Amino acid sequence: MFKNLVIALVMVGTVAYAQEADKAKEKPVFHEVSNKEVVMSVYPDAVKVEKVNNFWYRILDKNKKVLGFAMSSMPFCLSVKGYNDHTPVMIITDKTWKIQKVSILSNFETLGYVRRLERKGFFKLWDGKTLKEAKKVQIDGYSGATCTATAVSKNISYLLENGTKKLPKTK
Repeated sequence: MFKNLVIALVMVGTVAYAQEADKAKEKPVFHEVSNKEVVMSVYPDAVKVEKVNNFWYRILDKNKKVLGFAMSSMPFCLSVKGYNDHTPVMIITDKTWKIQKVSILSNFETLGYVRRLERKGFFKLWDGKTLKEAKKVQIDGYSGATCTATAVSKNISYLLENGTKKLPKTK
């Protein structure tokens, strides 16, 4: 009986080890996120996004009226790695510099972890805050997605620290 139990445990352990080894061999999957879709999710009337400076983009409607602004951590934060690779973000504000949305851009992160952060409201922590207020946001632990959350937070911190030094004119 004991011998059979040991054999069964060894077999189960071998299968579990093989599954983990296969998982380690899996290559990260690229998840493409359209910058345009992110902008349109906040400003559906947007027809143009024009570069203002190294950090900022102006979001315009068909009459060239400024709807808001956006900034992206690409290419600034390539050294900030999440679970699999870099985790670029986009911050979209209104004309008064209140954050309307924070979104992860195209990435190699595990989709389940990103969705877990979305469900827990992680990306909404900055919504409605001015750029100054957003600098004070502290992230708590996000179990199971800590690497991704930390990397996204570092990207946001970089943009808030550096992008706020070069705010575009609102007109």
